Amino acid sequence: MAVIPVDVAGAPYEVRIAPGLIDRAGAEIRAFVRKDRVPVITDANVAQAWRARVDTAFEAAGLTAQWLILPAGESTKSWLYLAEVVDFLIACEIERKDRVVALGGGVIGDLVGFAASMVKRGCGFIQIPTTLLAQVDSSVGGKTAINTPAGKNLVGAFHQPALVLADPDALDSLPLRETRAGYAEVVKYGLIDDPEFFAWCEENGPRLLAGDREARVTAIARSVAAKARIVAEDEKETTGVRALLNLGHTFGHALEAETGFSDRLLHGEGVALGMVLAARFSVRLGLMNGQDAERIAAHIGAVGLPASLSALSLTCDGARLADHMLHDKKMDAGTLPFLLLRGIGQTFLARDVDLADVAAFLDDELKR
Repeated sequence: MAVIPVDVAGAPYEVRIAPGLIDRAGAEIRAFVRKDRVPVITDANVAQAWRARVDTAFEAAGLTAQWLILPAGESTKSWLYLAEVVDFLIACEIERKDRVVALGGGVIGDLVGFAASMVKRGCGFIQIPTTLLAQVDSSVGGKTAINTPAGKNLVGAFHQPALVLADPDALDSLPLRETRAGYAEVVKYGLIDDPEFFAWCEENGPRLLAGDREARVTAIARSVAAKARIVAEDEKETTGVRALLNLGHTFGHALEAETGFSDRLLHGEGVALGMVLAARFSVRLGLMNGQDAERIAAHIGAVGLPASLSALSLTCDGARLADHMLHDKKMDAGTLPFLLLRGIGQTFLARDVDLADVAAFLDDELKR
């Protein structure tokens, strides 16, 4: 088992990565819970795939799962279901030192983590991520949130988990599209500051997507280690270091908003295309050479992720996409920081980007 420490001040925890962890979940969490009855929140799809096995794993450790099963999909990250989770936890008589389990992808992890940050002014939670995106990114670092009609993740809190159990075998139950979407976040870590890992992705990404266990464990461990290092340095995104983790997200969130936060564009697909756009915009600004940008686009496209705006068949213009960015939670004193690149593995935070230039760039990309 790979164990990655996340050394945030005052709340350090471990990310444990190994095949079969879900079948050992009861034993893994036993030392972290005080009561025999443990609230477990998941969605309908995950429950169908894993509920029976989690029940068995809990029973083997002398635990009983108290289930709340929510609808699957991005729309569950909402006020409506936040209230349902909060009411459920109160009904379970959760206490501050208790822990609730979030079993699922990024939607469940974000929603449950946010609810846990609020109930009794903060109770604990354990992440058991079942998607690649959640295993390599959203389950680690303590960002929790819900969406609002104005935009994605606009209401939330920093609330670190007590433990993360990442079982790569959980990916076997996912559609290939979901795994591809999560793979975008793996590629991101290479583009931020690790060109050797990007090269590893180019060589091994197809193996990972085909189900190779070794490739999955390597990708998850390297991604989590990279995120843990950044989070430990800048837990609440106050110095700008953690902002590097948002590479591709400003463009991606605008595309998600334009497509209605729907299955038309999954979050990871938006991030993948967002990274391509960030690279091409960097070329337009004279920051990066076109060869590197097209190398990024080539790999994104080769694994079946969207690598151009034409893949989305949008009917809007660049100005409309840029307007979505005005609701980005990273807005600071009326300006929007952008993650741009000087090369592969050379991401930086730019604070002087003109949204009019972004809109013009997007108009050209829509015609590409």
